[in-house]
Amino acid sequence: MTICAFFRVNCIYYHEFFMPFPIKICAICSEEFELKPDKPGFANRCPSCSANDESDSVTQSRMGADERKAESEVNEARRKAIRELLYRKDS
Repeated sequence: MTICAFFRVNCIYYHEFFMPFPIKICAICSEEFELKPDKPGFANRCPSCSANDESDSVTQSRMGADERKAESEVNEARRKAIRELLYRKDS
C-alpha cells in the first residue's frame, strides 16, 4: 500500500488536499479516537463519553419554583451582606 492510498482511507478531502484527522486519547476511557470537525463535546473526550456527559447535564438543570425562590432569596441575602461590608462606616 502506498502512502497516498493510506491517506485516502483515513482522510477527508479538503480544498484539493487530503488531510488526516488527529488521533487523540480520551481523558475518561483512555481509548483512541479521531478528532473530526463538528464533533460534539470536548476535544479530549471520545464521542461516546461526550454524549453521556451531555445527557446528564440536561436532567440536572431543571429546577422547581420552590428551588428558584430559595436560590433568589439566598442571592439577595448575599448581595445585602456584601453591600453592608462595602459601604459601612468604620467607627
